[in-house]
Amino acid sequence: MKRTYIKFRCSIYEKKLLQKRAQRAGISLSEYCRSTAFGNNVIERLTEEQLTHYKMLVKYKHNFTRIGNMFKKYNPKLTKEVEQLAEEIRLHLFNFKNIKR
Repeated sequence: MKRTYIKFRCSIYEKKLLQKRAQRAGISLSEYCRSTAFGNNVIERLTEEQLTHYKMLVKYKHNFTRIGNMFKKYNPKLTKEVEQLAEEIRLHLFNFKNIKR
């Protein structure tokens, strides 16, 4: 049970920024401050728009991978370009995974 208070001063802007970051992470301001003070990485949640884009990128990545596999035997240059595009999408998806849903 938490019974002790710690107070610190900050500007109005800093307080609003801390509140906004805590809100985006889906936790209280106190929990956000405690977590960051102990060096924990606080991950923001995805917005509905970001979640929609994430799902779209997943679909595109799978499609480009399939297209690359189709052309492997017939056009190696095109296969390489498609594989590079699929890799770029994979990297973007990896960045999304670092954000909490």
